[in-house]
Amino acid sequence: MKQVTISLTVNGKPVSRLAPADISLADFLHEKLNLTGTKVSCGMGICKACTIAVRQQDQNRLLRMQACITPAAAVEGQQVLTVEGLSVRGTLTTAQKALLENFSFQCGYCTPGFLMGITLLIDALLDKPVPRHMLDQAIDEHLGQHICRCTGYANYRKAVLKILDETPGILT
Repeated sequence: MKQVTISLTVNGKPVSRLAPADISLADFLHEKLNLTGTKVSCGMGICKACTIAVRQQDQNRLLRMQACITPAAAVEGQQVLTVEGLSVRGTLTTAQKALLENFSFQCGYCTPGFLMGITLLIDALLDKPVPRHMLDQAIDEHLGQHICRCTGYANYRKAVLKILDETPGILT
């Protein structure tokens, strides 16, 4: 198997590791960086459990990527944000607190993907705020494809609405 050096920034830290040329980003994060928060469930990018965010060098906004189907080499030189990069020095983010306070998850397997989806939603709304009457549509567009096998959707949505209500600059 051909090995390549993959260099990128993960959660604000530059990393460079030798890895198989065809390794998925999820496997790279797990096996080479010991970052296991990104979950792989369906392995086809459908369930969204493996959602991560990428900021390309020439872009301001975060881009959604499914780590299970994205080759690690495809994010060479870019900035990757995983669920481990959300909290700062152990302090939970507003999103993490809201999910806990609203009992939004049961088994927790989909939670990292939901947290990253919420992060991407907030980033998108800060870039392009929407009127309050379009908030449900924005939530559905960003989180509607996330699959929760424990059917925690109502509590996830309740938490997301709380987060968005507390985030200045996302509504017009």
